[in-house]
Amino acid sequence: MNYVKLLAQDGIHVDKKGVADTVQTVTDTIRDITQNKRPLLYALIGSSILAWLIVSAFLRFKKALPTRADTPDLEKPTARASEKFKAPEREPGVWTPVDFERPAALPYPGWDVRTTKPLPYRPFRHGPYYITMGLRTMKWDEWIELDNHYPKYHADKAKRIQDRGPKCCKTAPEAFNGAVELLEEFCDYLPQRYPSLYQKTEVGMENLLTGERFNIVERPLVEDPMAMAARMVQDDLAIMFEKPDGQYYLLAGAILLAGFWRLEDKFGMPLSEIHTSGDVPGFKEKLEKGMMNFFRRVKPDGPVLRNNYFIQVDDELSWSHSIGDEDALEGIGWYTAEKNKAIQNHWFRSERQSLRRLPRSGGVVFTIRTYFHPITEIAEQPYVPGRLASAVRSWGDDVSKYKGRDRYQDVLLEYLDKKHEDQVANGLEVEKEEEAQAYPY
Repeated sequence: MNYVKLLAQDGIHVDKKGVADTVQTVTDTIRDITQNKRPLLYALIGSSILAWLIVSAFLRFKKALPTRADTPDLEKPTARASEKFKAPEREPGVWTPVDFERPAALPYPGWDVRTTKPLPYRPFRHGPYYITMGLRTMKWDEWIELDNHYPKYHADKAKRIQDRGPKCCKTAPEAFNGAVELLEEFCDYLPQRYPSLYQKTEVGMENLLTGERFNIVERPLVEDPMAMAARMVQDDLAIMFEKPDGQYYLLAGAILLAGFWRLEDKFGMPLSEIHTSGDVPGFKEKLEKGMMNFFRRVKPDGPVLRNNYFIQVDDELSWSHSIGDEDALEGIGWYTAEKNKAIQNHWFRSERQSLRRLPRSGGVVFTIRTYFHPITEIAEQPYVPGRLASAVRSWGDDVSKYKGRDRYQDVLLEYLDKKHEDQVANGLEVEKEEEAQAYPY
């Protein structure tokens, strides 16, 4: 029997000559024993030795092979990950400033406010659909993402701040220092990462595109610190602070482009109530415990990312008017949306969220960057229509209700199925999708 070949079939790379010589020596010994008419017991012993040598060789060479570490699951941390995210020994609501400084960011390679396109996040998978926090580690350089949509986002935010003010941007008095800490972080990070857009100054920084000068040291500030922070990035922003009851509360926010929720409805709420009041599917059963544990243990040096996605049936980035008037006291929900509008009205809305703890104030900062594209645009990309159709079909009843599937599924799925069929007919190799695509793209 060719044992070397069997080992190779198992993916074990061995010294073929060495193993072959060993096997041949023992085989010859056994043959000599049997030819010399030694007792059968000796033959059995020889066979056992041969088996032992082969197994030993298998284990020795297998152990020598290099291995690739698994991607850490931050929601079920390993011993090493648990140490990184281990909750500090402290009383709830009490935070002692930590001596941590974010690593300096490298300039974004070749970044240009006119030509750098949004990253193509497509954070959906073929079914089945699982409800998880979906956390992954974040590289410090990639904390904030800006692109050639910046001028539009900046203008939309400025108008929203002017028109809606504290309905969209607000800081509780006890959260002021944390909001200022976020401003300091932006004024340090953004000129490092995007030096063609921002320049650091003695009192803050200057926007080289718009001419805005941000003074973050004067008191009082010219506007709410979260409104000022919102003008600096394309993201919506929220800061959660722990109180003595151990809950984290939304006490500072700039929610200007959220589409489906309003800061005024959630401000001052604890984390759990924010999610239960929004009927987030599976929160109590599958998310709450893990989320609360994560908030308690996250440390300033452990930033993370997550992505999500929605379908929207109008083209309004800031507020989806299809679900109702933004200022309505009631009557807001998917049930108000027109059913099965033409595919040209279907938009893909994706969020990239970062979470990190501020070392001085202890607040946990969310940055929420929204990417917004017509379905007809993203469906031109290889594999996307087939994968998105599978993902939408895999939603359970609770997720489907939350995402409003019955308002658009007939038109959307028919369109996606046809685009997928066209791609396959034009030579798309479905079996190679995993080689071509990697989550969350």
